[in-house]
Amino acid sequence: MLTLDRRTLLGGALIAPAALVVTRPAWTATSSLPPAIGQPERLARLAKARALMRRDGLDAILVEPGASLDYFTGVRWSRSERLTAALIPAEGAPIIITPFFEKPSVAESLAIPAEIRTWDEHEEPLRLVADWLRERKLTTAAIGIEETNRFFIVDRLKAQLPRLAVRNANAVVRGCRMIKSPAEIALMRAATDVTVAAIRATHPRIRAEMTPGDIATMLKTAMVASGATDPWALVLLGEASAYPHGSGKPQAVRRGEVVLIDTGCAVRGYQSDVSRSFVFGANPTPEQRRVWDHVAQGQKIANAAARLGATAGSVDDAVRAAYTRWGYGPGYKLPGLSHRTGHGIGMEGHEPVNLVHGEETRLAPGMCFSNEPGIYLPGKFGIRLEDCFHMTASGPRWLSTPPPSIDRPLD
Repeated sequence: MLTLDRRTLLGGALIAPAALVVTRPAWTATSSLPPAIGQPERLARLAKARALMRRDGLDAILVEPGASLDYFTGVRWSRSERLTAALIPAEGAPIIITPFFEKPSVAESLAIPAEIRTWDEHEEPLRLVADWLRERKLTTAAIGIEETNRFFIVDRLKAQLPRLAVRNANAVVRGCRMIKSPAEIALMRAATDVTVAAIRATHPRIRAEMTPGDIATMLKTAMVASGATDPWALVLLGEASAYPHGSGKPQAVRRGEVVLIDTGCAVRGYQSDVSRSFVFGANPTPEQRRVWDHVAQGQKIANAAARLGATAGSVDDAVRAAYTRWGYGPGYKLPGLSHRTGHGIGMEGHEPVNLVHGEETRLAPGMCFSNEPGIYLPGKFGIRLEDCFHMTASGPRWLSTPPPSIDRPLD
């Protein structure tokens, strides 16, 4: 057991010692978590990216710090005004651009063969990219830029090579990252297992008058104790549960009111995202029970609609059509489902594509999504159940199992 000192503050409130005893879930830091992504898989990713570049007529893609840089190179870095980036060509080995004084730190996590080229503080970093392209006589090349890359990169690269063609690299990056390998799915499943165990460990320790911060701290403590990193938790109490990302008003646990927990963590860089809703200390009212049951049914409808070859948008449409029949909405109106049915997930908690009306991307094996068709009644309460799934050759498969009823909200 992990026991916190009785003087420990949770979210600014002193909690009784009994509430601070956090039992480690079955998956602990000493258990064998799945291995991190190795070099062979990263090299396979680069090979796929090169094939997609050749298909799309791109000579290279430029990748800034963030999940995509980690995905292709293993380099874990933050964006700043000092440019660090990878140039991945359609032919040949990548190069890493980084400040001279950062080279040792960047090299620590570099997981593929690549040349590191450095620039000093008084120099233009995009000149290094331009020089590399000039060496290969690619001054009129087509360079792909990911949609999240900052404008100054394009602007200053074009200043170096005015005839360079700058194009969208989404088809390449998404074409790789949207389709998860078995190793990636194993890491996401591990993160999900840790998250579900943390919710189960926290639930019986919730007490009246606790704040969202109190509950969030218990959740995050349990996830870290299980070997996860980057834990996060959104806890919505009472009326605040009617607003998907909460309220700034003071909140406290009250008997007979909804507690909505939306939480997750990372295992070796891969994310989880799980939501559970329950009523604290009393039997649910007929309205609470009805809305909870409708959301649970919405999850099943989304799961049934998630067929191979179906568009991502059709999953959202199927849920929304049922909710409209039941008197919610219509569409995104309230009371009802005011947000998308789900989002992509992987190295980032939210990544392309979404289960949202109008999304034409077709579902394929290896894609991973959240399934969270919440229902929100402004001024009253909201219910959100969220479980992630991945697509297989035989259809969707849950990463966590949805609970059976409001009376068994964690099973």
